[in-house]
Amino acid sequence: MGKILIVEDDSEIRQIEKDYLEKEGYVVVEAEDGDEALPVFRNENPDIVILDLNLPYKDGTEVCKELRNLSGVPIILVTARTKEADELIGLEVGADDYIKKPFSPRILVARVKALLKRPEYESGQSLLQIGDLEIDLEKQLVKKKGQSVNLTAVQFNILALIAKNTGRVFSRNELIEGSYDTYDFPDIFDRTIDSHIKNLRKQIEDDTKNPQYILTVRGKGYKFTDKK
Repeated sequence: MGKILIVEDDSEIRQIEKDYLEKEGYVVVEAEDGDEALPVFRNENPDIVILDLNLPYKDGTEVCKELRNLSGVPIILVTARTKEADELIGLEVGADDYIKKPFSPRILVARVKALLKRPEYESGQSLLQIGDLEIDLEKQLVKKKGQSVNLTAVQFNILALIAKNTGRVFSRNELIEGSYDTYDFPDIFDRTIDSHIKNLRKQIEDDTKNPQYILTVRGKGYKFTDKK
């Protein structure tokens, strides 16, 4: 099924999360603070990280930055904060998704499954070459000018969806549904997608203020350029 790293300083919450995930067949490893998170990550090489925002010694946002510098592994940020700005900060530093405390463990399991689900692509569509971008849909790899680009799971899903449909305008709701594999998460809002698009442009555009690939269609959403 996959290996999951839980980074949570509350032992009771950590145990509940672990119990539910193990019942689903996942292997779970744990870290109880920010300092412990990276060594465990390096040793265990998990497939996904569930990361609490408020951690002792090192804040969850700092841990998220460091993890993202190492890997494109999916990261779910868990936060007790309720302000939209706090959630967006988590996305800005590389999280794929976030869950607000308190939450049902079943919701956590659903989020994990959604991020670990590999999209299926039609045969013959496995490799896209557009400008100086090369997108390998099967291996979920992106290269720009021959150099690997480190994208999060959600960033890749967004890019793959719009790049396969060059010129088509996608609303934010369509991008939410397409990039998260399911649309059962009411706390995913439009600005979540805007934040992912902003981060994605940083990775693939030469000039983020004058993007050539991911274009904004005012009042409608986003599209991938139809220029070859």
